[in-house]
Amino acid sequence: MSVTVVIGTDRGGFVLRSDERRRKWKIDGPIFKGWKLTAVTRAANGVWLAGTTSDVYGCAIHTSHDLSQWRQIDHGPSYAEGGERKLTQIWKLLAHDGECYAGVSEAGLFRSRDGGETWQPLDGLNQHRTRDAWCPGAGGLCAHAILVDPKNAKRIWCGISAVGVFRSDDGGESWHTKNDGVPVILEDKNHPDIGYCVHALAQDPDQPERIYRQDHQGVFRSNDAGDHWERIENGLPSGFGFPIVRDHRGGALFTVPLESDEYRIPIDGRLRVFRSRDAGESWTPLSEGLPSKHVYASVMRGAMDADQLDPCGIYVGTTSGDVFVSADAGDHWTVLPYRLPRIHCLTAIAEV
Repeated sequence: MSVTVVIGTDRGGFVLRSDERRRKWKIDGPIFKGWKLTAVTRAANGVWLAGTTSDVYGCAIHTSHDLSQWRQIDHGPSYAEGGERKLTQIWKLLAHDGECYAGVSEAGLFRSRDGGETWQPLDGLNQHRTRDAWCPGAGGLCAHAILVDPKNAKRIWCGISAVGVFRSDDGGESWHTKNDGVPVILEDKNHPDIGYCVHALAQDPDQPERIYRQDHQGVFRSNDAGDHWERIENGLPSGFGFPIVRDHRGGALFTVPLESDEYRIPIDGRLRVFRSRDAGESWTPLSEGLPSKHVYASVMRGAMDADQLDPCGIYVGTTSGDVFVSADAGDHWTVLPYRLPRIHCLTAIAEV
């Protein structure tokens, strides 16, 4: 058994490898040296997909079989030339059951059915009736969260900042807003069902209708596929944060609260991960091995992940370039001896 963690930063990507004990790590990289690596996923056939952005060359998607040799695809997601929308970043890549999805900014969703070689826009979302009223959050107008129901591939969710959560029940043909119960942040008079700043989404694979939402306005859970949301913050020192991650096997939830929208730093200078083992009903701080003072770096929405082992490994990357690893579902942490550039995304895969 081995574990591979791919980390995307402001100045390229880095590949960490370890065995199932996750105590000693080897690092390779940088890959895409000098480029911003913003999204990584691995398809069921073992092919890796990576989204990059260059100030000179723009954004692109690349594929690899071994994480060392990469090929840029020729027909990635794109908007019409000369149009009002510009594709500036690949925010999220998700591979599911032979299909791949890409969430981008300026906000849009694309799908590939040939392993990432060609991409088609999901215009039911990209041309949604509310589209003219979409407004960007602090990170821009970005489609950054994608979920696909593991029991019904026609049901798809997409989170867009600062617009809200959308769901399709017909394979991406039509989309409906799903924000009931979450406080609005940018109210629109003509479209009261948008203006919600979702930061991240997570899903229970055994109960796909149960979805978790780290939002600008707090932490929420839906038990009916997003139709209604309820606040779940008992034990959290703050509802504000960016990532939310679910343990694939054990069912625990993890998030990293920050002080506030205004400050966006760890509370009291302490980096703490919070865990819930009761579907968000209560939260417990995890701090053994994490720095307890003078921490002023944050954790971005894509910079935390869990592997597929039991107990699961949890991986956290910060904006100051530190990587923290727990091999026991968050009970104990170690910092890896690497200082990387600002970390945007982190993808962990365990395999035989």
